Amino acid sequence: MGGTSTCWVRQLFLSSIGKKSVMAVTGLVLFGFVVGHLVGNLQVFIPDDGKKLNAYAAFLKANAGVLWGARIVLLAALLAHVGIAILLALENRGARPVAYRVKTYREASYAARTMIISGPLILLYVVYHLLHFTWGTVHPSFNHDDVYHNVITGFQQPAASAVYIVAMALLGLHLFHGLWSMCQSLGVNHPKYNALLRAGSAAVASAITIGYIAIPVAVMAKLLK
Repeated sequence: MGGTSTCWVRQLFLSSIGKKSVMAVTGLVLFGFVVGHLVGNLQVFIPDDGKKLNAYAAFLKANAGVLWGARIVLLAALLAHVGIAILLALENRGARPVAYRVKTYREASYAARTMIISGPLILLYVVYHLLHFTWGTVHPSFNHDDVYHNVITGFQQPAASAVYIVAMALLGLHLFHGLWSMCQSLGVNHPKYNALLRAGSAAVASAITIGYIAIPVAVMAKLLK
């Protein structure tokens, strides 16, 4: 019985449907982090000189066990997501003839066509973001105990803000196609509602992108000091 179950799981994982299901589930985990991280970051707009934001950061540090548990889950989801994405891209490239590829480019959205590009670029930005705001290695004036100060002084650098804005725009494109694909992979789709699901995916991705970009824009516009 156990051998049969293992064989079934292995066959599912090796199939295209199985891989897309893994992509959808791990993408959902990463999406949850993106939303939660945004909610935490938006506390920078509370007019209290960063007290709520710093208290939030201190709360996370005080619960190191939970924080590291979440980081391990996120890292595992990220590795699985990236690994399966690479496998699917290689399979699609090997199985798709030239004539069909041209047709697909006409029908696919810009976000879908750039997934293989936006994914690695976002991954590179995550590394830079950690060096910038988590470890402070490339931050001009890093203070481990003052997250609000780090956000303001970090985004006062035009180059850092520009990189962040471009990365968030790419994240928006990635989220749009990712959310739409997730609905299809998990069977949450129907011809009657597909247009609504697609519009909903675009709306959610746009709202998240605007939320993230609003922070460096507010700093550069000196609305946050």
